[in-house]
Amino acid sequence: MMSIKEHPPQSEEPQTGEPIHVPVLLEITLSKLRPVEGESYLDLTAGYGGHARAFLERTDNYLDSVLVDRDENAIKTLGDLAEKGVTLIHKDFVSAAQDLVKQGRKFDVILADLGVSSPQLDRAERGFSFRFDGQLDMRMDNRTEITAADIVNSYSVDELTRLVTRYGEENLGRARRIAQAIVGARPIQGTTELADLIKQTVGRGSMKHHPATRTFQALRIEVNHELRLIEELLPLLPRLLNKGGRVGIISFHSLEDRLIKRYFSEQATAGYEAELIVREKKPVSGTEDVHNPRSRSAKFRYAVKK
Repeated sequence: MMSIKEHPPQSEEPQTGEPIHVPVLLEITLSKLRPVEGESYLDLTAGYGGHARAFLERTDNYLDSVLVDRDENAIKTLGDLAEKGVTLIHKDFVSAAQDLVKQGRKFDVILADLGVSSPQLDRAERGFSFRFDGQLDMRMDNRTEITAADIVNSYSVDELTRLVTRYGEENLGRARRIAQAIVGARPIQGTTELADLIKQTVGRGSMKHHPATRTFQALRIEVNHELRLIEELLPLLPRLLNKGGRVGIISFHSLEDRLIKRYFSEQATAGYEAELIVREKKPVSGTEDVHNPRSRSAKFRYAVKK
């Protein structure tokens, strides 16, 4: 089932005017991962610090903790934690994890929240959302070269069809019509221009979401190599955990959760060779987050290092 992979828009900080980001499944992640005083914490997708601040309040161990994010704007908002001794890493989570493994670093608690944060979505110039008119960018890290506009204006009909089918989970017929419309309307530079084109091409029908939602998801996944990075990250996690350490991952659509579920299932059935103990076979659903109605599409899975 299709879900919008995003975090809920909130009100703004009175001093900075920045959107307040309410972390998804916060109380559930705290209760399942059980951070306690003195433990080290690794946040592989720190974002604007919603989860990190809550976990660090519990551990009160800033010197041995690391926060990672590929978004420069997010890293800039975490300066107060760096002043307390936290290490900040401005990289994608796979590159950061590889570096930490090489350094021999291990942690008691690891969290990865795979959602796109509200501050990213709410900046029109980032091009993640068609709620705001902006350039088709969608890069989580603006140091990378390929933008959504590059893909929209260079991929063939067949390539776009495969992309929207695979990563947008759109049916083949609609995906091909969207691809043909895009190629026929080039050049396309803006988010609302693309969204309107898709709506005119396939209509809304009985869909609850805007008909462009799936295509935008596909473009974002392609631009940021999201699924490939998850696949590369998962086998690194046990190497980053102390014995008895806990790792949790929050996903927002079936493509992500499928990868995580498969990896955890492999660990659960590996017998003596398993590195992780999977405490609960089924994920915790975002519907359990009564404080955050937009968490409904989230799923949380966690495991413990043997």
